[in-house]
Amino acid sequence: MRAWMSQMRKGLVEMCVLAALGEGEAYGYQILQRLAAADSLGISESAVYPALARLAAERLVRVRAAPSPSGPPRRYYRLTPLGEARLTEMAASWRQMASVVDGLLKENRHG
Repeated sequence: MRAWMSQMRKGLVEMCVLAALGEGEAYGYQILQRLAAADSLGISESAVYPALARLAAERLVRVRAAPSPSGPPRRYYRLTPLGEARLTEMAASWRQMASVVDGLLKENRHG
């Protein structure tokens, strides 16, 4: 069961990061705080930062550096128009898949 949950989380990381940025620009720690509300997903820092790098490489998020009140400069992330469109597509796909799976579980009396 643990391996299955891990694989499911990996598949959801990018959508969840995009959704967290849908609330507005944020730096890494702020994104982690937004995702903490979805604690049962267990999305960790070690998953978020590589996802942000992939999303930036795909031009789905824009990155800017700004001075930090303490320590090195912070990297702020925000959705690009392409990222907003991808999030909309992912959300629609998620809703459709969730509906189908919920239906299957109900039909089989496991949900």
